[in-house]
Amino acid sequence: MNYRHAFHAGGFADVIKHIVLVRILLYLQEKPAAFRVIDTHAGAGLYDLESEEARRGGEWLTGIARILQARFSETAASLIKPYLDLVRAFNSGPGLKTYPGSPLIARGLLRPQDRLVACEVEPSARKALIDTLRRDAQARVVDLDGWVALPAFVPPKERRGLVLIDPPFESKDEFDRLRDCFSSAFAKWPTGIYLLWYPAKSRRATDALARAVAATAQAATPPGKCLRLEFSVAPQEAGGQLASTGLLIVNPPWPLHGELKTILPELEKPLGQGGAGRFRLEAPTA
Repeated sequence: MNYRHAFHAGGFADVIKHIVLVRILLYLQEKPAAFRVIDTHAGAGLYDLESEEARRGGEWLTGIARILQARFSETAASLIKPYLDLVRAFNSGPGLKTYPGSPLIARGLLRPQDRLVACEVEPSARKALIDTLRRDAQARVVDLDGWVALPAFVPPKERRGLVLIDPPFESKDEFDRLRDCFSSAFAKWPTGIYLLWYPAKSRRATDALARAVAATAQAATPPGKCLRLEFSVAPQEAGGQLASTGLLIVNPPWPLHGELKTILPELEKPLGQGGAGRFRLEAPTA
């Protein structure tokens, strides 16, 4: 599978991932000590929803566009609002024309003492991200393969923060690389928060990844916690378009599980395709 950010910007997978990302960063803001965000596969940062890539799939129309129009309960709306406010900040006037990727969402929630490191090796995406973050003293774009760079970047000097691992899944061994990269980084920084994204197309592959990540976290001293979230908008068809997305959150902030139990049921109807979506939220075991 090839999950290049530009083709799927604003789709349901981005909505789920970025809501979780925002909730984690808001939690990190609660303490005055600085934190760092490390984005291993950052992408271009800002996506034109009128571009050829975005028009080809039109995924944002059944993703962020629906969420902006949906009605939520007061509690869920208050939890989703910071994410939607960030999206709106990149769109002036009526309509939705651009969508911010993970590095810009993270940058929007940095305080003066916080920092962002964004890895991107694809030349055009890296140039676009550099242009967007030019002369930003708090954000650094590095021309390094995130798989190689991450073990060298942890632990950060701030000793607090988040690692986002969101690869394009271009090769068949990407699940193995995700498992191994997380394991190497976690061994050096077991107190960091890790957010691992994956396409949920193969139950065997996703279950194996969840077990391996949970085992690594639980073997730490003290043991780390792990939360598994999967969201499906339709039955996943073999060889078909991605219909299920997954996240593994290691060392999740303590309020996150309860927040997601409030948010996710209310995303099922607006994000569902041909019927309501469905979610899975659990603590995986080794």
